[in-house]
Amino acid sequence: MDAAAVDDRTGVESPSSPPSDVGGRSLSSEKALRIVEAMRKSVARRGTAGSTFDHVSREAGVSRGLLHYYFGTKEQLLVEAVRRDCELRMELLESQLSAAKTAEDFINLMAQNLKETVRNDPDFVILLFELFTLSRRNADIAAEYAGLISRTREQVAEMLAKAQREKILHLHAEPEAVAEVLFSIADGFALRMLTEPGRDFTPTMQAGIACARSLLTD
Repeated sequence: MDAAAVDDRTGVESPSSPPSDVGGRSLSSEKALRIVEAMRKSVARRGTAGSTFDHVSREAGVSRGLLHYYFGTKEQLLVEAVRRDCELRMELLESQLSAAKTAEDFINLMAQNLKETVRNDPDFVILLFELFTLSRRNADIAAEYAGLISRTREQVAEMLAKAQREKILHLHAEPEAVAEVLFSIADGFALRMLTEPGRDFTPTMQAGIACARSLLTD
């Protein structure tokens, strides 16, 4: 738990001496992470418009003032929720792909990662699409979102390049271009799988794997 104090004049709770991270404030504290998780769940249920600081603070079990202290605006909180999710998912994906010995291992692990995300954590997919929608109306969020997408693409591109150096993959385009195509396939699949949850997407996934194979193998 992070140390906190209450301002006698405002009654607003604030950390006593947070280390620097977002806007000079830490996201490593237990309360900050609770806030991010509460925002994540709220957006999945209510959308961005319905996810007010009142809702999020209540669900996180903190004061509304603490949300303002850490994040400033609801939009910035949404960005941080997506950023944290992406960082954790990239770490997991890198760990999974490090076990790949062949191109088929690599491709199947990526496909499994997508299926498990949609099946077990659809809130993340919804959060990502909500941020995209918001970015169309807010220039600051558009810049944040573009930066997040760029960093994620670069991370996956490096994983692909590393696998190619290790003779696991044979890329048919530059690593970033291949990463962009793979993300485009995954985004489209995720959207359709959430739209029709009762449909059997096995043939579609197999077609997607065939597309990936054409980019990643001899």
